[in-house]
Order: sequence, then C-alpha cells, then structure tokens
Amino acid sequence: MTGFREARTIGVRGIDYRVRTTPPVRRHRHPVVLVHGFAGCSEDWMDLAAALDREGWPAIAIDLPGHGETETPHVAQRFTLGDTILDLRFVLTALHVVLAHWVGYSMGGRIALGEAIRHGGRMLSLTLESASPGIENAEERAERRRSDEALARDIESRGIAWFADYWISQPIFATQRALPAGVREAQRARRLRNHAAGLTGSLRGVGQGVQPYLGYQLHEVLCPALVLSGGLDPKYAVLGAQAAAALPHASHVVVPNAGHNIHLEQPKAFARALLDHLERAEGGSSAPPRAAG
Repeated sequence: MTGFREARTIGVRGIDYRVRTTPPVRRHRHPVVLVHGFAGCSEDWMDLAAALDREGWPAIAIDLPGHGETETPHVAQRFTLGDTILDLRFVLTALHVVLAHWVGYSMGGRIALGEAIRHGGRMLSLTLESASPGIENAEERAERRRSDEALARDIESRGIAWFADYWISQPIFATQRALPAGVREAQRARRLRNHAAGLTGSLRGVGQGVQPYLGYQLHEVLCPALVLSGGLDPKYAVLGAQAAAALPHASHVVVPNAGHNIHLEQPKAFARALLDHLERAEGGSSAPPRAAG
C-alpha cells in the first residue's frame, strides 16, 4: 500500500486547491492534515500517508497556493499566512472535517502553528517538523526579507530548473546527498512541476522575512504538541527545543541520522514518532515518546 488513494480539486475563494486523501478506516480516528514545505507538494507525503493508512489514520494533504497542482493566486495577499490559514480551513470544511491532527514541515510547520494559534479549538494535536515560529529580531527579519526577494528575482530570471538545483545545494540539505538516487530524482521531479510565479509569490507572501513572529503566542497552543528535529540539523534542533519549552503540552524528539527533512531522510523513525504521538493525543496512552531511531 503506497500513498494516497484519491486526489480531488476543491475551489476556495476563486482558487482551485489540489487535495490528496486516504479514506477513513476507523471511524473513531480523526484525520491527519499534512502541510508541506516551501517548493514541495502534497505528494511529498506519499510514504507517510501509506504508514498512516496502515494504522487506520485518514490523511489529508493539500498543495499550498502556487505549489504543486494548486493554482497560483493573482493577488499577492492570498499567499500570506492569514489568507492561507483561512483557505485551508475552507478546504477542510468542504471535506466535512471539523477536528483534526495537524503536521507541518518547515514552512508548513509555521502555517500549522498559525492554525493552532487562530483555531486551536479545532486542532486535536500539532506536530512541527524542522519548523520555527519565525524570526524574532526585526533586523534579522528584514535581512531575510531581502534575501528572499533576491531569490525570488533569481527564480523569475533563471527559471525552475535553476532553482531546483540551487535549492538542494544549500548546506541545510547536505545530508540528503546520502539518499538513494531514485529518492533524490523523484523529489527533484516534484519540484520541477512548480511554477516560478507560485514560488516567488510564496517567498514574498509567507516567507520568514514577512511572516509575523509567532513565538510570543506559543503559550496559547493548548493541544498536545510534538516537535521533531533532525540530529544532523543543529540549528533547528535548538529552535525545536526552544519551541517545545514554550508550548504548554509539548515533547521534543530529536531523530538520529536525519537532517532538515526528517520524513524524507528517516521515514520509518518519523512515522513511528508521529504514530505514537497521535495515539497519545487520541487518548490511547499517557506514556512519554520513546526515542526515535
């Protein structure tokens, strides 16, 4: 059993969103919403969706605005954190989902965190993978905004193929060089399906340089939270520990031999940590998370 079983398009406020799902298997288990990172798509979660499906957890993965097969908004405002959260809420309403567990990777983690702060009563649990609440320092945030704008202009002038090569060459993704060639090629192929206008709009609308800092509101997230960091990603291991300490009901798990993209580099360890977290959040256990590995 591999991946999702259904893909559909859901129109939200004039934009067609691409959504992939696995059907409910056990009625008492709530769905798991999967939010991908920058330049990713819902298909990034194929293996995790299969692992969830095997354990009876329905999964919902959504291509974010300008990513994958979701349309690129013509209005810049639609890329922002607030509008993205609103759109995702409409998508879930169309799927008749009220309560759900949320999982977000990197940029998707910031979006999931924003959802937890704004609509916490509808979130059963939160999982943040290699994510931060944003940039607290105003000068650092301005520098990141300038950096993201420079990258956006490079994408516009050089194209998606250039971007795909540039993005994977960054030091934060160096650990992925050890992955099998087929895994790396499949990831690159998914990135190549993005469009320049979508990625540049995302950088300018929901990048860390423009996103409001959410760190001061972490105490408002009252649902059980799991913060996952890669053992080979020291920057985000520190950020993860800080976020877990500020969240009222959070555990921090550092996954050995994983860099920034844990679910790609160590999929079995990621799935096990998440499944344990989901069981506890649904009332199946009160035991602390075991070390992933």
